[in-house]
Amino acid sequence: MEVNFKIIILILSILFTGLTAGLCFTWSNAVSPGIGRLDNIGFLKAFQAMNRAIINGKFMIVFMGPTVLLFLTTYLFRNTNTVFWLFLAAAILFFVGVGLVTVFGNVPLNEILDASSLGLLSKLELQELRDKFEQPWNRWHTIRTASSFISFLLLLVGILYSK
Repeated sequence: MEVNFKIIILILSILFTGLTAGLCFTWSNAVSPGIGRLDNIGFLKAFQAMNRAIINGKFMIVFMGPTVLLFLTTYLFRNTNTVFWLFLAAAILFFVGVGLVTVFGNVPLNEILDASSLGLLSKLELQELRDKFEQPWNRWHTIRTASSFISFLLLLVGILYSK
């Protein structure tokens, strides 16, 4: 049985989009509420450590891979009308709602936190940093969660229409 390029790209698109949606969902529903219960220094240190740990090759491939894979999938299914439009919607939504939101929303906040020497900050400065970081970061992340979930759903619906 020959596995063709089109199917491999579709499978990778679905897999990576699903993994990203799962990560975003878990972060929104377990990680953020859990560390949100910590005091300011605990919260900021935990978030700083997680941000530093998550930036690795495996994560970057899975998390940002769909920004390219979904457009490639759309191109490969360009001759199937309904599927094409579902896949295009998934690609645009993921690119904007995950890719651009990450680059222009979450990453700048992560960089502010990463550049902070938490041990040198007063209690007031720690509170100000948390106030500047936590709620905006969570709002941006909610967009990523919804976007990745809906993109994943659109891919699944597209598969149903492709039969």
